[in-house]
Amino acid sequence: MENLRNFCIIAHIDHGKSTLADRLIETTKTITERKMMDTVLDSMDLERERGITIKSHAIQMDFPYQGKKYVLNLIDTPGHVDFSYEVSRSLAACEGALLLVDASQGIQAQTISNLYLALDQGLTIIPVVNKIDMPGANPEQVEEQMMQLVGCERKDIIHASGRTGEGVEKIFDAIINRLPAPKGNPDAPLRALIFDSMFNPFRGVIAYYRILDGAIRKGDTVKFVNTKAMYVADEVGILRFDLEPRNEVKTGDVGYIITGIKNAKEIKVGDTITLANNPCKEAIHGFEDVKPMVFAGIYPMDNDDYSGLRDSLEKLQLNDASLVFEPETSIALGFGFRCGFLGLLHLEIVQERLEREYDMTILTTVPQVSYEAYLTNGEHLTIHNPADMPEVQRIERIEEPYIRAQVITKPEYIGTIMTLCMDKRGILINQNYLTEDRVELVFEMPLAEIVFDFYDRLKSISRGYASFDYHTIDYRAGDLVKLDILLNAEQVDAFSAMIHRSKAEDFGRKMCEKLKELIPRQMFMIPVQAAIGAKIIARENISAMRKDVTAKCYGGDISRKRKLLEKQKKGKKKMRQFGKVEVPQEAFIAVLKLND
Repeated sequence: MENLRNFCIIAHIDHGKSTLADRLIETTKTITERKMMDTVLDSMDLERERGITIKSHAIQMDFPYQGKKYVLNLIDTPGHVDFSYEVSRSLAACEGALLLVDASQGIQAQTISNLYLALDQGLTIIPVVNKIDMPGANPEQVEEQMMQLVGCERKDIIHASGRTGEGVEKIFDAIINRLPAPKGNPDAPLRALIFDSMFNPFRGVIAYYRILDGAIRKGDTVKFVNTKAMYVADEVGILRFDLEPRNEVKTGDVGYIITGIKNAKEIKVGDTITLANNPCKEAIHGFEDVKPMVFAGIYPMDNDDYSGLRDSLEKLQLNDASLVFEPETSIALGFGFRCGFLGLLHLEIVQERLEREYDMTILTTVPQVSYEAYLTNGEHLTIHNPADMPEVQRIERIEEPYIRAQVITKPEYIGTIMTLCMDKRGILINQNYLTEDRVELVFEMPLAEIVFDFYDRLKSISRGYASFDYHTIDYRAGDLVKLDILLNAEQVDAFSAMIHRSKAEDFGRKMCEKLKELIPRQMFMIPVQAAIGAKIIARENISAMRKDVTAKCYGGDISRKRKLLEKQKKGKKKMRQFGKVEVPQEAFIAVLKLND
């Protein structure tokens, strides 16, 4: 254990974590040159296409130092605010972290957020200024920022470049000399923390863990403390580029276990593994449970695919523990699931993974946050779906979640960012100059306002210079109303939305105009209405397709034509009473992009 080090890399999105991890792997020759490629730990196509890390990835490296062989377990983590849960899981398996800051961009919002996560877990921090070879690099200024943030000395900060490999030797030197070796009792009963898991169609569930006490051997009967399930360890081993089987994994190590579990619910991330014949006295306190903040309905395009969608979501949940879902039904869309996500990027990624990895064609409803409704009879309801909202007369008040948003930007963009946040019902709490050209703005604002397009608009008005991070603080009462869309006087529950009263009319009008464009014309006129309770606030008409019934009348008395038109009018009225309006798939998708 003296020669063992567990560490992760934390940083803001796009500060070079995965590229630096490549250089560390290359230097230790963990992967052969033939298998080596750019961002080798980003194994998903999605990660490569978007240039972001979505999943944490663990890999073990051997490094000779002063005549001794050291074993280093590296976990590469995501940088986007939506995947901070992945970061908290990685930190639970480590003793130290490399805090990476881009030399040309300086400290960003997620840098600060990830640093606080690491300090809460009691990790040792090694500050690294990355991308020093970039034309716009200003390492001296970034050093000043890091000294203020981390409270370190200038000599503790390492200069590196993930692209050229400069500074990699110094990083290894710091990992071995500054980071503590794992603590634990090799002779105590086995205690291992599951920090990730994945599903293999041939071998079942593979759980990744970090051993705090004891050891695990091939053939042991293991027990999962929370689920109380017992299994035989068919295979145990360590995480290299591929899974590498071993007869025994010891205290302090990061490894994997295959037990042939086919049911996804029997392994929970954060659970403790122990031995069935010699169990540990108490389970490990895992990392924080994260509450999903954005909810959306996911429905199969074909109702026959419902059970396939459920299986796909269960397998995806193994790989992504922050995804939660429960069955729900919709009059318009049939059977589906109400899913909870950490943010809008998380929702996008889950959608794409379902389509790519599990070949599911799905439809997603408008994303919503959860609300707390307090009724006049003293009842209290948590509502994830606007369709479940009780009648207006029964509601005493509705509370919505508020966040504390932290924006770090250049001084010239303060005005436009303040305007955007105020427009989103934000309240400015603090304005703080980190350096001459770095301003931190702190707002309190409703989460519902940032769900749609806030991040994209922030990036466009600041030309990409503003970084954004947030965490939820509490629920607050607001003047919120449920907006319904009626087609031919029938409510379409998939279009229902909770919205602030001041914005309801504008949003309702936009919805009606968009649906008028997208819903095909029928043989009868369709009114498209936006309503709050019984009050109609916006309306558009989709005019009927009309046959010219008077075409056969050549001259003659006008009463002949009038009779034919009256007969047609009665037919249209009857049609409208019994007619059903089919809503095309594009209409549901267009509502998601309404603010574009």
